[in-house]
Parts: sequence; structure tokens; C-alpha cells
Amino acid sequence: MAAMFLGRARRALSRSLPTSASARALPLALVLVLSACAGAVTPAPATPTLAPTVAPTATLVPATPTPAPAFPATITDDEGTAVNVAAEPHAIVSLTPAATETLFAVGAGDRVVAKVEDITPYPPAAEGLPVVATYKGVDIEKIVALKADLVIAGGLGFTPPDAVAQLRKLGIPVIVLYATSIDSALAGIEKVGAAVGVEDAAKTLTAGMRAEFTRLGGLTASLARPLTFYEIDATSGIYTIPADSLYSEMLKLAGADPVTTDSSYTISLEKLVAADPAVILLGDGGYTKPGDLAGRPGWSGIKAVVDGKIFPVDDTLITRPGPRLVDGLRALIAALHPEVKL
Repeated sequence: MAAMFLGRARRALSRSLPTSASARALPLALVLVLSACAGAVTPAPATPTLAPTVAPTATLVPATPTPAPAFPATITDDEGTAVNVAAEPHAIVSLTPAATETLFAVGAGDRVVAKVEDITPYPPAAEGLPVVATYKGVDIEKIVALKADLVIAGGLGFTPPDAVAQLRKLGIPVIVLYATSIDSALAGIEKVGAAVGVEDAAKTLTAGMRAEFTRLGGLTASLARPLTFYEIDATSGIYTIPADSLYSEMLKLAGADPVTTDSSYTISLEKLVAADPAVILLGDGGYTKPGDLAGRPGWSGIKAVVDGKIFPVDDTLITRPGPRLVDGLRALIAALHPEVKL
């Protein structure tokens, strides 16, 4: 999953993708059930008479489906914890940028009272919210003072586990989410929707995203797949994407053959030179310029550097598992296959 704590603190909270653990299987569970009450069929009694008997008729009462209450709800988060949300939350705290985007996208933005620091803030409507978490930690006292009744946190170390435990000890429901794939990112959006009582809106959003992922993937399915190195950071070591990660899946769907590493996110210069990628994508937010790479020791002979196939991309779109993830796929396709009409 990601590079939030890799390299410089300036990129520490630009997306909700932690770096400290390998991908694990995602339990997918949402327990919200709709029920319906059907109307009864009441026959009108026949009245005896000397005239020929008329058969009884039935009065049909139209069925009126009555949705079951959305709350209390139990949401099984991505760490397998069953989180009880007793009532519709009205003071929500978002501890990941992806959760902030999702809450606004599904129509619950007016109930968000605080958020995590985000150096690439989105949407604009969220910019004025109080910040209760940075890469230095989580302000528990401020969250309590805001009378938070739901917290959406990040897994795999993005939100410190001790902060999650402390908030739960104080009686605040905390749902921990992380995405290791496109499917788990979409499932996370649906879990947020279920937790705040807008499950239908969340499912409508993810249905549209799934359809667009399928369409875009079809555009690249038959194209040549250039060997591609995605640089997350290279200020102190070289960091790239793990094989089993959202990054890797996005690159493959965009029509690339990605150079990958393990869960450490690190790759040696020797391995990178041996791989000899044909394309290099720079995902560090514009801090590195394409011309910088030729001046790095050992990089000048790499095919992508020789051919000038080095392209900056918007890492926030590509790796943040929220509503704009489809835009990230478009950005990747535009960089890798500019001939494709999106």
C-alpha cells in the first residue's frame, strides 16, 4: 500500500496509504439489512340472495416496503474488528485523507467536524476543518472535546494503534480501513457509507467507479506493456511499489509491466539498473524533475533515462483509495499510453 512515511515529512500525510506492513487479506463484512412488510389480502364476504351467487372478490392492499432502521449498525472494519455504531453519527472525525474525500462524496461532509492534516487537500469544502492528526500523532483530547461519535482511521500503522485503542476505550467507535487493492478500496468506501447511514449513496458511487475501471482497463488490455519503474521517493534510498499493492494493480490496469519490490518499498540501485525500465514515473509530487535523473550516479544508462521516457504523475490520485481513484487510473494511462483516447 503506500509511501506516506517514506522519505520526507512533507509528504507524510498526502494520501491514506501506510507503508509499514505487507498486504493482508481483507475481511469484507457489512451488516445492514432491509426488510419489507407486505399488505394482507382481505376477501369481502359473499351475501346470500335469491339471485345467482356472485363469487367473493378480494381487496388487494398494496405492499408498502418499510426499510429497516440503519442504526444500530455493526461494521466489520479492515482489521476484522466488529464496530458498533449505535446511532447515526453527527460528529465524524476523519483520520485519513481518503476518508475525508469519501465522506464528502457520499453526502456526509456537513457532519465531519475534524480531519487529518493533508498537504494536498481535497475537496475544497474540507479545507477549513480543524486538524486533529498529523504525522506526529493524534490529538485525542481535541477529538473528545469535539464530541466525536465516529472516527474513521487508517490501518497498517497510518493511524497509531495506541490512538485507536484509546479512542475506543473512551467509547468512541473507530473504524480502521486500509486498501491493498482496487476492490478493497471500493469496499472501504461502502463501509464508510454504511457507518454514516448513506449506504445507498456509497454503493451508487462504487458502482460507477467499478464500471469506469472496467471501461478503462479494456482500453489498455491489448496494448504493449512497457516495463515501468514508479519512483515514490529517492532522497534517502530508492523507494518503489510492492508487488502486491494498490500501486501495482493500478499500473497493470493502466497497461504497464511494473518493476516491483517487497513490503519494505525499497529497491537497490543494482536491481533497478538490472531491470532497465523503459519508462519511469515520478510520483513524489513534483519535487523531482525528469532532468534530475541523468545526474544521479548509476542512472544515466537506464533505458528510460536515455530515451527521455520520464513522466511526473499525480501520486495523490493514483494511490489515495477514495472517490478519485478512477482519475488516478486515467492519469496513469495518459502518461503511459498518450495515444489512448480516454
